[in-house]
Amino acid sequence: MGLNRHMIREEAFQVLFALQSDPEADIQTIYEAIPHHDEKQIPTYLLTLVNGVRDHQEQLDEQINKLLANGWTIRRLAKADLVILRLALFEIQYVENVPTVVAINEALELTKTFSSDKSRKFINGALGKFEEQVNLEK
Repeated sequence: MGLNRHMIREEAFQVLFALQSDPEADIQTIYEAIPHHDEKQIPTYLLTLVNGVRDHQEQLDEQINKLLANGWTIRRLAKADLVILRLALFEIQYVENVPTVVAINEALELTKTFSSDKSRKFINGALGKFEEQVNLEK
């Protein structure tokens, strides 16, 4: 059975979190270590998310910094929250067939699984702020 996009996002989170924890880690080993990754071939969407976040990480981090309250920096964020924000912002900006509301909702689902209720509220607020900024620019 193939993976749905929610499952792929969970796997992307796990890969990116592992790389955040150990940037020198072998990515192929990380892909193979994902518990429910039972496919012979890595799903295209998983590669899109992981490679996209990695390729745009500097820009995504700049955007995240702008969303933080005064006195806060990316370094103060929990690693899980940072990875979730990067994934959501990447999907919002670079994946055409994912509506903003879906990317935000999926980020909140990831937060339920991999972070805390307090973080879910923070991520919802940060992504809502980003969405408002994008709408103002249109």
